[in-house]
Amino acid sequence: MAKTATLSYEGKLIELLLVEGTQDELGIDIKTLRAKTNLITLDPGFKNTGSCQSAITFLDGEQGILRYRGYDIDELANSADFLEVAYLLIFGELPNEEQLEKFLVDIKEESYIDEDLKKILESFPSAAHPMGVLSSLTSALTAFNSNTVDVDNEVDMYRAITRIMGKLPVLVAWVFRKKAGLPLKYGDYALGYVENIARMMFRKPNKEYIANPVVDAALNKLLILHAEHEQNCSTSTVRIVGSSHAGLFASVSAGISALWGPLHGGANQAVVEMLEAIRQDGGDTKKYMEKAKDKADPFRLMGFGHRVYKNFDPRARIIKKAADEVLADLGIVDPVLDIAKELEAEALSDPYFVERKLYPNVDFYSGIIYRAMGISTETFTVMFALGRLPGWIAQWREMRLNKEPIGRPRQIYVGKTKRPFVPLNKR
Repeated sequence: MAKTATLSYEGKLIELLLVEGTQDELGIDIKTLRAKTNLITLDPGFKNTGSCQSAITFLDGEQGILRYRGYDIDELANSADFLEVAYLLIFGELPNEEQLEKFLVDIKEESYIDEDLKKILESFPSAAHPMGVLSSLTSALTAFNSNTVDVDNEVDMYRAITRIMGKLPVLVAWVFRKKAGLPLKYGDYALGYVENIARMMFRKPNKEYIANPVVDAALNKLLILHAEHEQNCSTSTVRIVGSSHAGLFASVSAGISALWGPLHGGANQAVVEMLEAIRQDGGDTKKYMEKAKDKADPFRLMGFGHRVYKNFDPRARIIKKAADEVLADLGIVDPVLDIAKELEAEALSDPYFVERKLYPNVDFYSGIIYRAMGISTETFTVMFALGRLPGWIAQWREMRLNKEPIGRPRQIYVGKTKRPFVPLNKR
């Protein structure tokens, strides 16, 4: 017998079905609530509202669990290639060797940009924020790939997926290089997906590019750790835009814009900006730790704690190790990174932070790695978008294949009641 929840309203009992997930999560199905009662729910920020049923990601913030399609994030980050994880997220299963090779080859075939699109990139001022540029260029891809995707046609759907998986890394690399004043370059067909990203970004015009396996491994981990995170702001944006039957490129472009904010994908940028501000103020980390404890002080310690994870961020433990390896390998002397290490050590030993479980999160360490790699602070979120791409694709694909209805939240109106119009000459 189906489980139900009972709502009492105006002396009537209303039965509402319970929905149970595969990890024993329970939700109240309120699809019939308004029809039965003329009531709606009010949940600012949708903190307690499930917008869909999804088979992609399981997240338990209390236990610090993150799984993609049933696989623990630490296993994937430490054992898998980013492209394997992308395939898993999008298609539901890990690929075999043949499937992975075909996926990579098909993506490489799409790893170029129409020359007219390059002209659009070149028209942006050098001061333009990389996320604004990337969002615009991703949306512009629609104009150069105008064929409508038939979501019920597997070939059509697959082609759209490989197309954006091939083209977005090129756009990301070019946005980075334009900001750095470097010539725009394509990758090497012989390289793997992540290795090619690094080559396109970091290759200098006057010397041979030599790959750094430590940097490539860290980049692979970063992309995997950022690949998917359930119904966050940008993912929800992709789904709601896609629910109007907007195409994949337009939906991803909207997700990029949502990711831009400092409370979401811009958090790792905010971390480094905070570290830089501390450095400019003399570098006294203990002073800023005390400021963070003072509720009356507006200072916020960025990169610590998480809105979802109430215990620890499972991604942070993985990326901390990668951060240590990158810094050791590159031998970088950077006072900002020294400040980061001091803040980390103090937070992990200070009873105030330990008791409140305000540990460094993935944004804290990812910003450190990107800075060490030589990526500009404004470009951090662009790298986040590159990692999140497979998750956005998977969510968009799932939503379209499930024939989900167009997203249309309701509201409680709190404005003026009906009033007569007053002509201009009588106001």
